[in-house]
Amino acid sequence: MTALASGNGAPTRPTSPDEMRRIALAGAFGTGIELYDFLVFGLAAGLVFPHLFFPHSDPLTGALASFMAFGAGFISRPLGGIIFGHFGDRVSRKTMLVITLLATGTCTVCMGLLPTYQTIGALAPVLLVTLRVLQGVFMGGEQSGAFIMVAEHAPAGRKAFLGASVTAGSPIGSLLGITSFQVVAMITGSAFGVWGWRIPFLASAILIAIGLYVRVGISESPEFEKLQAESRTRKVPIADVFGHALVFLVAGILVNLGFNQFIFIVNSFTTSYAAKTVGFQQTDVLVSGMAGSAGMLVAVFVAGRLADRFGMVRVMATGALFQVVWAFPYFWMLNSGNVAQLYLAVVSAYIGLSFTFGPMAAYYVSLFRPEHRYSGVALSYNLGAVLGGGLSPSIATALLRHFHGSSGISLYIAAGGLVTLIGLAISAHQVRRASRAAALEDAAQPAQAAIG
Repeated sequence: MTALASGNGAPTRPTSPDEMRRIALAGAFGTGIELYDFLVFGLAAGLVFPHLFFPHSDPLTGALASFMAFGAGFISRPLGGIIFGHFGDRVSRKTMLVITLLATGTCTVCMGLLPTYQTIGALAPVLLVTLRVLQGVFMGGEQSGAFIMVAEHAPAGRKAFLGASVTAGSPIGSLLGITSFQVVAMITGSAFGVWGWRIPFLASAILIAIGLYVRVGISESPEFEKLQAESRTRKVPIADVFGHALVFLVAGILVNLGFNQFIFIVNSFTTSYAAKTVGFQQTDVLVSGMAGSAGMLVAVFVAGRLADRFGMVRVMATGALFQVVWAFPYFWMLNSGNVAQLYLAVVSAYIGLSFTFGPMAAYYVSLFRPEHRYSGVALSYNLGAVLGGGLSPSIATALLRHFHGSSGISLYIAAGGLVTLIGLAISAHQVRRASRAAALEDAAQPAQAAIG
């Protein structure tokens, strides 16, 4: 292919279909590993950490303390977003993705080696929370960076669909995490709560090696290469975000906040609630999550395809409306104690939320200009994750105690859906404008190539 010329004559290399597939695979696999790391902590927080690291508490208080440790990893994510967003906008998108993948996985492996409270006392939960905070810092730059890499390589008209390869990493990570817990629990039996739980954490080392192999071979974002060639990188990109895109920063926060309120109740809080409060078998709870993750793996691509055809805001708003509608039926079905209703509740939640989640890569990239895009996406996405996902298991546990039932949690979930809708409404014009601009730029490329 002939190189395309930028406005200042700087060449920008088009992405071939083969390379695009590799980049999409790298986004999916890398994000899957990151989500695996986060999910195994979330599962352990609901199943084994309360008695291993917070033993001197009643069961509900121990679960609350464990989920607060889970939330600590979210609180540090905006800091990671600022750090890696800065260098992703100034130095390299690709390099930041390699660093974050390696560091997040290393934290997970170290968690699997930690001594428990019985061995070293109060130092054990301190070390656990410290590693969790560090893990959050590194993950703060990962998924947002993967969003950008795939969407900036993807052609107009396919950005949401190809970007769904990154969001597909979430159900891939869920499937890997839940499967590893399930298999290890079956093999180790009663020893799972003693030492078997460590195996899924240690297994992250294998996944890191594979993920690095995939990611190191991908090329830098063509938009970032163009920025560097034209000397348009900003000295302090985050200042550019606050100066020129503050309203879109707020919109991005709201969209992910509302979505995360529900998805982390589904994939983390439900594990503990369904097994310990309702009385489901742990196997049924975990397998229902696997079925839901499998459904999401397909649904995010369906949502991406629909978003490219009918508009991102319309499709994502459908997922947010589903969240409002499903908030009460979700817990009615769980509280029934019926296994079939458990599966229906969980699988429907995963699939319905996919319509918000699937187009997210293209959505967030459309909010910010290339000069400050990594900083803007990382900060808005991660602040939303903190306020929504990081706190939702702890808030749900507190609401369960206060209301002596699930009604307060359902109201909390429904409110999250409304928050997402507000964020989408604020950003709707900008998303449509960015989509039109991308289409016009792609349409102009053949003519530019011919001139070149």
